[in-house]
Amino acid sequence: MEISFDNVVEIVEKKSKFIGYKLNCSDIEKVNEALAFLRKEHKKATHICYAYSLKSPFLEKAVDDGEPSSTAGKPILSVLQKKKLSDVCVFVVRYFGGIKLGAGGLVRTYTKVASEVLR
Repeated sequence: MEISFDNVVEIVEKKSKFIGYKLNCSDIEKVNEALAFLRKEHKKATHICYAYSLKSPFLEKAVDDGEPSSTAGKPILSVLQKKKLSDVCVFVVRYFGGIKLGAGGLVRTYTKVASEVLR
C-alpha cells in the first residue's frame, strides 16, 4: 500500500507531539487506506484524529479518536470548511506528553496543526 501525503507538519505543545498530514483524496477508500497506514506507522500514538470533506458525493466527517468530544475532529473540519476545501483529508497523530491540555488547549492545538498542514 503506497500512500503519498501532500504535506506533513509537526508541532510540540506541552510535551505532546502532534503530527499533521494532508491527503488529497476523492473517495472514502483512500481515507481508510491512509488511516490504516498511519495506524501501522504510529503504533504508539495516543490518538489519530481526522476530518475530511469530499465533493462527490458530498460527505464530511470528523473523528476525535478518544479525545474529549468535539476537541479534535470538529476543529480540523472547521479549518477545511473555512478554507472552502473539498476532496481533502487532514489527519493529526498525537503522542501524549504527560501534560493535559484541557478542552480549549486541544481545540487550539488541533486547529493550529490543521491550519499549518494546509498552508
